[in-house]
Amino acid sequence: MGDVHRVIQWATGGVGRAAIQGIASHPELELVGCWVHGEAKEGRDAGEIAGIGPIGVRATRDAAALLALDADCILYAPILARKEEVVAMLEAGRNVVTPLGWFYPFRSPDVAEIEAACRKGGATLHGTGIHPGGITERLPLTLSAFSRAVTHVRAEEFSDIRTYGAETVIRDVMLFGKTPEEAAASPMLAIFGGGFGQSIDMIAEALGFDLEPERRTVHEMAVATAPIDSPIGPIPPGRVAAQRFTWEGWVRGRPVVTVRVNWLMGEEHLDPPWGFGPEGERFEVEVTGDPPVQAHIHGLHPESIEAGLRRNPGIVATAMNCVNAVPAVCRAEPGIRTYLDLPLATARAAPGLGSREGGSPPRIR
Repeated sequence: MGDVHRVIQWATGGVGRAAIQGIASHPELELVGCWVHGEAKEGRDAGEIAGIGPIGVRATRDAAALLALDADCILYAPILARKEEVVAMLEAGRNVVTPLGWFYPFRSPDVAEIEAACRKGGATLHGTGIHPGGITERLPLTLSAFSRAVTHVRAEEFSDIRTYGAETVIRDVMLFGKTPEEAAASPMLAIFGGGFGQSIDMIAEALGFDLEPERRTVHEMAVATAPIDSPIGPIPPGRVAAQRFTWEGWVRGRPVVTVRVNWLMGEEHLDPPWGFGPEGERFEVEVTGDPPVQAHIHGLHPESIEAGLRRNPGIVATAMNCVNAVPAVCRAEPGIRTYLDLPLATARAAPGLGSREGGSPPRIR
């Protein structure tokens, strides 16, 4: 039998709940602790919070007690990352896997502090997820192996934000429902720009693009022409109901890496009249080279608004890309480790279908 890695789940929002489900079903992982933000969840069984029934792990708000546990890894997934928390975890010798940043942070101002924390605790930090993460980094690099002389890489999201149940984030961070003038001050270019900027840096490093120092960014908006139902209530005419954010890395006056999100409150009553096109919601990854390669990824969006508010596949995929990385992160050398450093992460067979029910690690090196 291989090693079973002891995991603490940090926060139980949508990603955290899906991660608990994934940890509980993974033959190489064991949930041993769970941190929650709210008093209402304290003392509850983590499995009940995640909707899978009791698993014998009680949630707590006592961070110090959790860091004192005998654990191999923390899956860190609050709404927003706090660097001080991550540093404390690493210095305590806990590996950290998170969808909240540090995907390829080597131009970031805090990288020296993070690397020092890794050295002090002998721990590893890995940033992953889907967007930023697998869609903007792993898949483009994988597709690029089918081509040569690459001139441009694009990763793009097309999503209906009505399936995203985080009202506070939609209203107060994304600034949907605001006037165009208010939404023009959106922090999303900076918040997501940090992560997507790291995606651009990773692609450039792996493919050898000599990027200009500054990233190009564009923020476009569409307003409602009639009331639109949304998770934050009806969006009245003239208020922002769709947004498009673009981040680009350039070489000698031309874009070579583009990351873009298209977030719409549906396809009706928008000015300009944006839509998803005949393929609907999706992610696209395109490598322009010889030959050009393009992939459209479906299945990471819910079948309906109601289904998405119950359990959004994109949130589950974000969590599972973290969960499935834990074994490799626990076996990695200390330090910041990216997709360029770690072996390929994979899922595990469903119960009853696998040859490794006892938990021995797969032969992926």
